Amino acid sequence: MKMQTLLLSAAMCSQLAFAAPPAVDPAMLELADQSRCLLCHDVDITVRGPAWRDVAKRYRGKPEVEEALVIKVHEGGGGAWGNDYMSANKRAGMDNIRILVRWILALPDS
Repeated sequence: MKMQTLLLSAAMCSQLAFAAPPAVDPAMLELADQSRCLLCHDVDITVRGPAWRDVAKRYRGKPEVEEALVIKVHEGGGGAWGNDYMSANKRAGMDNIRILVRWILALPDS
C-alpha cells in the first residue's frame, strides 16, 4: 500500500513539473520592474502590451530583429501588435533595454 501511494505521488509530481511554465530569472524581472516594463507587459499574460513569451515566439530565429526591438522600446512605436502604441522608455537606458530584449527573445515557450 505504501509503495502504491509513493508511486502515485511521484507520478502526480512529475505531471506538475511538466505543467509549470519554465522558471523566470528573478533578476530580469527586477530589472523589468525597475524599468517600468511591467506596467504594460508580463512574461505569460497579455496586459496592455504582448506577453513576452509571445514576443519570443514571434521573433525566434530572427537575430536581426534584436536591434529593431531595442530601438522600438527606447523610442516607442506601434503597428506590430495591433492598434496599441508602445510608449517610449528612455528611462531604462539602452544598455538595460538591450539586456531585457535579449532575455525576452531567449524565453522558451511555456
